[in-house]
Amino acid sequence: MIRGIRGATTVTENDANEIVANTKELVMEMAEVNKISPDEIATVLISATADINASFPAKALREINGWKYVPVMCMKEIEVPNSLPKCIRVMMTVNSHTRQEEVQHIYHNQAVQLRPDLSR
Repeated sequence: MIRGIRGATTVTENDANEIVANTKELVMEMAEVNKISPDEIATVLISATADINASFPAKALREINGWKYVPVMCMKEIEVPNSLPKCIRVMMTVNSHTRQEEVQHIYHNQAVQLRPDLSR
């Protein structure tokens, strides 16, 4: 069964170290709480708002031990008026037998306001 795990975070500045660190923290928690190993991940898609360009958020995954072969791609988030600034969104597509309603989606920092119904 293929499942999607959603996650999002924000940064306070357009800073390469903060972008990579916050993305890494988010992705690692997404995998940990959903008990996903790298070989179960089909793809990771990462979008960033236009105000984030100091680094590719996907660089974070290359720093995680065992994630060398996980396919990952970054893209620009669509610009919607009054949307959350400095936001990084992640969609992790995984092979899992977990039921859809049992998947734990992770939201950090200011991104918790995107889906308060799914935030822990």
